[in-house]
Amino acid sequence: MKTFQHFLTYYKPYLGVFFLDLFCAFLVSVIDLAFPLILTYCTDVLFIQKSAEILDGLLILGLFLFGMYLIRAVCRYYVSAQGHIMGSYMERDMRKDLFDQYQRLSFSYYDRHNTGIMMSRVVSDLFEICEFAHHGPENLFISLVKIIGSFVILAFIFWPLALILFLVTMIMLVFSYFQNKKMQETFMDNRRKIGEVNASLQDSLAGIRIVQSFTNEEIEKTKFEHSNDEFLESKKRNYHVMGTYYSFNNFFQGMLYLTVIVAGGLFVAQGELSPLTLATFALYINIFVAPIDILVEFTEMFQKGFSGFKRFEEVMKEIPEIQDAKDAKDLEHVRGDICFEDVSFTYNKEESVLEHVNLTIPAGQKLALVGPSGSGKTTLCSLIPRFYDVDQGRVLVDGQDVRDLKLKSLRQAIGLVSQDVYLFSGTIEQNIRYGKPNATTKEIVEAAKKANIHEFIQSLPEGYDTYVGERGARLSGGQKQRISIARVFLKNPKILILDEATSALDNESERIIQSSLDRLSEGRTCITIAHRLSTIQNADEIVVIDQDGMKEKGTHEELLKKNGTYARYYHLQFSKEEDE
Repeated sequence: MKTFQHFLTYYKPYLGVFFLDLFCAFLVSVIDLAFPLILTYCTDVLFIQKSAEILDGLLILGLFLFGMYLIRAVCRYYVSAQGHIMGSYMERDMRKDLFDQYQRLSFSYYDRHNTGIMMSRVVSDLFEICEFAHHGPENLFISLVKIIGSFVILAFIFWPLALILFLVTMIMLVFSYFQNKKMQETFMDNRRKIGEVNASLQDSLAGIRIVQSFTNEEIEKTKFEHSNDEFLESKKRNYHVMGTYYSFNNFFQGMLYLTVIVAGGLFVAQGELSPLTLATFALYINIFVAPIDILVEFTEMFQKGFSGFKRFEEVMKEIPEIQDAKDAKDLEHVRGDICFEDVSFTYNKEESVLEHVNLTIPAGQKLALVGPSGSGKTTLCSLIPRFYDVDQGRVLVDGQDVRDLKLKSLRQAIGLVSQDVYLFSGTIEQNIRYGKPNATTKEIVEAAKKANIHEFIQSLPEGYDTYVGERGARLSGGQKQRISIARVFLKNPKILILDEATSALDNESERIIQSSLDRLSEGRTCITIAHRLSTIQNADEIVVIDQDGMKEKGTHEELLKKNGTYARYYHLQFSKEEDE
């Protein structure tokens, strides 16, 4: 019931359209119910009069019927057109709410869920909801008006036969209720399985370069076929249940005709019912059965829409792990002091990554983090902008716990350049502008110059309007990295995090980009996660981290003199570079 109440809230902005839609549906139903009565009037009253009176009556009746069916056509247009538009608006609103919720959810949610399944909820699930949002209330209303209206008329015509029909209809409804429960289970399974198909498709297409480079097309085909076949099996189970539902409902509809013929014939034989009245009864049976067909179709639509909405609601009920505290305040006049006080962190409350870390980074200092993969360097940096929250201890920026600050103001003060550069589909200018949406063209060009990418952009036929392709596929790794650096120049944050920003580049690209990074880090608190130790020799302080925590701390020269872990890393890397 709560789910249904939540669904109804999406009608609120469109109540005027909704009630007018129902009113038009009501007029259509009343006009359909009126025709057998008009036909009865003609046979019982009009057609037994004199020819002149019949002709006069037919003229009036013809004009009345013309006006009636003209109104019916206008109402049908409104129901079909405006009703669908209302459903599309509701779908738009739900899609917006779902997208907004995805934007709010924390990194931990994305760690646990597949992108393809999330996309399935945005696209296919909401389409089913849109169809139900429009057709559901309309079909239900029309059907109830016709069923109740025709039953009332049948009761006035001859109530004993109407009562027998009512009993047969009740048996049909009881069967439908229990069959509906089975349909709901199969439709929910359908939604899950199509989500898995989308997940498999998205995964394969996103990694198509890896797939083809390893010639693993057959493996991907096998994976996709598995999820596709699972969806097929789910659909088959669904259609078996639906087939049973439709066939038995069709059988019960036949029983209604059988009841009219057999029971009505008995009443005629006993002289309690005239053949003409029985014929009128038969006409109303058609009107009575037609909305039952619509109700049967409504049931399928309801189950599809409702199962889609339940999956939609599952996401909407997710509470973001990272969100502003009630009394959170803006981070103002940022200096860039950072302090980790007895910080411990585990992923999913199981995998311990950081334990009792204490580290102070004064404003403007250049700190480098060194250590093996999996030692927690990136995780430590992810705690500063609150991509994750600490399990124990505090992370302070300018002496304030990051959990007491508004996320937007905190993250606006932090710039991130990572090894895995993400460029959005669009132009080079649009990707640089992402760092400051209201930036002028002059500011964008200046940021590009500082990132050593301006001359390259100018050499392109379309310059800053050059389309970069999906994820920047039309650019080299170094070019994408420099665009991401230009983006951070434009953002102009006080705190800078460089997460192995040059580790995937060749030596020439590394030198160009390192020059850009050195310029970018001037006057900012800069934390560099380094793979190549040659890039951090000028750092104010270097911290060595491994699985057991912080091992060493000092300048490049001080750590070499200690002849410890850092010195071993450095000599191993230096020897390797000398050999190369």
